[in-house]
Amino acid sequence: MPYNTQIGDEINILARYNLKTTQEGLKIHSSAESNVIEAAQRLFDKDLITQADGGYLTPLGRKAAEHAQDLLLIIKG
Repeated sequence: MPYNTQIGDEINILARYNLKTTQEGLKIHSSAESNVIEAAQRLFDKDLITQADGGYLTPLGRKAAEHAQDLLLIIKG
């Protein structure tokens, strides 16, 4: 699957989650850029987050966030 800006936007949201706790979520405000709002909606539609405007990671979302954050650590080298 080739990388595109939509995937990048979704990865950027997943990268913001604090994986040290399950008690901390994200809130995407209505004033956020449209690409961020749309990315959050796609993550919700994929059952990776609990709310269309952020919320908490689902179990599948946690795995995705772990992989996304690991990938970013590797490529930032």
